Amino acid sequence: MTGKKYETLEHTADIMIKAYGDSIEECFANAAYGLFDQLADLKDVRPSKDYRIEIEGKEPEQLLVDFLSELLYLFDTELILLSEFDIKYDGEMLVANAKGEPIDKKRHRMKQAIKAVSYHAIEVAPKKGYVQVLFDA
Repeated sequence: MTGKKYETLEHTADIMIKAYGDSIEECFANAAYGLFDQLADLKDVRPSKDYRIEIEGKEPEQLLVDFLSELLYLFDTELILLSEFDIKYDGEMLVANAKGEPIDKKRHRMKQAIKAVSYHAIEVAPKKGYVQVLFDA
């Protein structure tokens, strides 16, 4: 692994990231971190509240889009920022235990809006140590 959680890749209008890990779980956790790190500066997020997310699926690309879309939905509807992710995947069910807190506009610096998670250019390659995903900005 590279030692970093993720990196942004060049893309014309949207946000593309490559998230790294030694397992599919670590790749997905770092993709989730990358999503929230694009939305806000995570250095001031306190991991004070627990959130549990469960996603069913066998197809890795679908699973990644569904997982990140669910996180984006939580961000949009519950106004929370998540900064820590512990993921378990058994081949059929992904269970994520995430930590974060509600958005506090006095403490949290928001960065950019993300409208959706895209299938365009998606790549799930845990054996190569990464996943790649595009966010519609």
